[in-house]
Amino acid sequence: MRILIVEDDRLLGEGILAGLGQAGFLPDWVQDGAVGLAALQSEPFSAVVLDLGLPRLSGLDVLRQLRATQNAIPVLILTARDTSQDVIAGLDAGADDYMVKPFDLGELAARLRALVRRAAGSTAPLLEHGALQLDPAARSVRWQGTAVELAPREFALLHELLLNAGRVLTRAQLESKLYPWGEEVESNALEVHIHHLRKKLAPELIRTVRGVGYMVPRD
Repeated sequence: MRILIVEDDRLLGEGILAGLGQAGFLPDWVQDGAVGLAALQSEPFSAVVLDLGLPRLSGLDVLRQLRATQNAIPVLILTARDTSQDVIAGLDAGADDYMVKPFDLGELAARLRALVRRAAGSTAPLLEHGALQLDPAARSVRWQGTAVELAPREFALLHELLLNAGRVLTRAQLESKLYPWGEEVESNALEVHIHHLRKKLAPELIRTVRGVGYMVPRD
């Protein structure tokens, strides 16, 4: 899951970036509201962690402009502002969740998983598709009851396909969810990951839609 962090404090931003990366997310980080808004309007992140006190454009302004364009990306406000009025203002502006600093990174990761899960229309903590079971929190996969070891990028790809079961995802859509800024993508990298997943799980699990992309058919 690719996550955008919009946080102007360097030490905190670096800490969230590292912590979410260790939790299995693919995080990107920007330090002002205007850049954050531009990124959210141009790239398909799974969720955003948004501070309120940002340079150039406040977090609330970022949020209001997102919602004014019908952008439904899950937004988790992470701020030092802890009054009930601040919480109400954030939620009424369109935020999906609200956390106050200082915070626990494990809780932040769990809240983000829940937001992404609900945005995909799922309420269960596990993703199941026939004999396949994926646990985003434990970062584990079981096929026909047996644990299967996946590389981090394979896990991220399978997770994205399962979240969108029944929907064809293009190469560009998948690559945008698998690779953060600044990481070079080899021309055949996606096909290699697809091949490995089919080999480790089942050839028929992931369907190629020629000229369009890939999908996991609905169970």
